[in-house]
Amino acid sequence: MDDGDEDDGGGIAADSGPGRAMRVAHALRAREGEDFAKPGNLVEVRFVKGQSLSLTASRLLALMILAAGGDAWRPVAHKMRKADIRRGHKGNERISDMLEELHRTLFAIDDLSWRGKKATKRFPLIQSSREEVEEDGGERGWIEWEFTPDARRLIKESETYAVLNRQAVLGFRSTYALRLYEMGALRIHRRQSTWRGDMTALRAAFGIAPELYKDFAQLRRKVLERAKAEIDQLAHFTVSWREIRRGRAVVEIEFVFQPKDAPEQLAATAENERHSAGRRARREDMVERVVAPPPVKRLAAPPYAALSQAAVSGAPSPAPSTFPEGSVRWSKTFAQIAQAHGGGWDIDLIAAAYREQMGDRLAKLSGAKLTRSWTGFCQAFAARRGRP
Repeated sequence: MDDGDEDDGGGIAADSGPGRAMRVAHALRAREGEDFAKPGNLVEVRFVKGQSLSLTASRLLALMILAAGGDAWRPVAHKMRKADIRRGHKGNERISDMLEELHRTLFAIDDLSWRGKKATKRFPLIQSSREEVEEDGGERGWIEWEFTPDARRLIKESETYAVLNRQAVLGFRSTYALRLYEMGALRIHRRQSTWRGDMTALRAAFGIAPELYKDFAQLRRKVLERAKAEIDQLAHFTVSWREIRRGRAVVEIEFVFQPKDAPEQLAATAENERHSAGRRARREDMVERVVAPPPVKRLAAPPYAALSQAAVSGAPSPAPSTFPEGSVRWSKTFAQIAQAHGGGWDIDLIAAAYREQMGDRLAKLSGAKLTRSWTGFCQAFAARRGRP
């Protein structure tokens, strides 16, 4: 009998398949790209009061979701190479600490008691794990783990999902930024792309200990502003918030998530691919810039040199200076980009959406910037809509 047809003791329905989140996770896994789906039920789960995950443990949990893919709901052991966790660290000593932290951290969801009364259910996400130990002290090896029945239930039943980028997840330097990134990725394509809650809900969502940042001004400075700075630099969306006050006290907060346009998404992708060293300086525009020397005057070329060097050497022609007004099928450069990165969608349909989003800004782009903008938009269009 297939795993999906059995009741494993965790209360998972025997006759129902996985929800939309797992189907999307399976599709993204098949693409073998950097994006993966985290079930919305896991994004929304709260930390038990006084508990939270460190940044490294939060990253490990995200990588576990990525590795499990569309099979995360099944009662099987999932596997991952240690090398995929270390990300440049020479040893594996921190992996044990991260696994143990995941084992002992409790999460909470709203539930019903056996009497049908409102109740809070507390449970861990990881049931068991194994870590290979290399006798020669080498850096090879795997870890394997199983999610708890409660976690598998949440994963299986989730109809919502957050599409996360592996590079972005590994790039964040604040656990609060990573949590806010997941919350935003879950909501960015909804009609109302917002999250609103009181201070208790905010602390539970972020895992902020009761003794930390009791003054909201401090919480704003230490948590919200730092998280926003990282998200605006690394994510495919931006975040802002509104403070709802009662008198002088902030009693609620509302986060608003907005998708970036194509050039900004390209900049975020490029930043994720760069080394993290100097990232804060680049974010705060503190990087020293090298001024190029003035161009050297050259003698005028003889008339016979009027032929373009591209025609003589076979090099590619310069990037187009304007975006075509009609069908992009007649522009070889733009058509090839749409066919390569547009996910199989009609290239003129993508072009119409591009013109609508860019508006008057499109006339200001030319050359390489226009080409990069068009490429980024095609990639984002395909990522949002999937295959036609």
